[in-house]
Amino acid sequence: MGVTPALLLDIVVGGLVVGGIYALVALGLNLQYGLMRVLNVAHGEFLMLGAYLTYSLHTSWGMNPLLTLVVTGPASFGAGLVIHRLLYARVLRESEPPEVLESRSLLLSFGLLFVLQNTALLVWSADLKGYSYLAVPLRFLGVVFPANRLVAAAVALALSVAVYLFLRRSLAGKGIRALMQEPEGARLCGIDVSRVHSVCFGAGVAMSAVTGSLTSMLFELTPFVGLPYTVTALVVIILGGLGNVLGSLVGALLLGLIETATVYAAASDLRVIASYGVLSLILILRPSGLFAR
Repeated sequence: MGVTPALLLDIVVGGLVVGGIYALVALGLNLQYGLMRVLNVAHGEFLMLGAYLTYSLHTSWGMNPLLTLVVTGPASFGAGLVIHRLLYARVLRESEPPEVLESRSLLLSFGLLFVLQNTALLVWSADLKGYSYLAVPLRFLGVVFPANRLVAAAVALALSVAVYLFLRRSLAGKGIRALMQEPEGARLCGIDVSRVHSVCFGAGVAMSAVTGSLTSMLFELTPFVGLPYTVTALVVIILGGLGNVLGSLVGALLLGLIETATVYAAASDLRVIASYGVLSLILILRPSGLFAR
């Protein structure tokens, strides 16, 4: 079967939709891992909790899923500050070598992962949950796109670009990038390292939870939906370069296009294989990432 303009448009838009979702969740993890070397494998569990919170607010209180972002964002940011204070602050203060910090944070986050998963099981049970929102088709140039996917991707991309512009243009964003690039020099310039770490960890949790609110409009929910997004976020970070915010954005969109093209060319079962294939190639050919400097 030849590649028609309609099919190409379908692949490109579908890839951008998937990549937009990936970008937001990967940016949150990149703030934590790229800045603090905190390898938070429980990152996707906050996405799961954000999705469940939106589900509950929509089904029980009738709140518009998009409006729930003003609840899930601040609530998860506050939860991230508390978790950082209770679990990670002491480990970060000890100034261990990066490999020691990564291993300790990995153990902490594995415990957090199981706590959050079992909490969700107790509150919402293991049954599939879901709701219908903007499940109407939109036609453009002979191609049909679900409205909810386009809206979710547009919001995710807009928030991702806003985070990028904040890090590039604002004074606080420059301080965060300085810590990513040269931690000792940033300390000598008077940057409050512990405060920046706390805010960035909370912001990473908030971005993951907001992504969950958006994905709840698209897919059914289980307490175990978060881990695949954590793995995908790690793939995007490695693809774009550790600590490279723009690289995460471009890498997420590129991965979304690759996965969507694989689904159309072969089968949906090969989507994950394509993702891990990209990861393997990057680790072999350019371990520092496509956009690392």
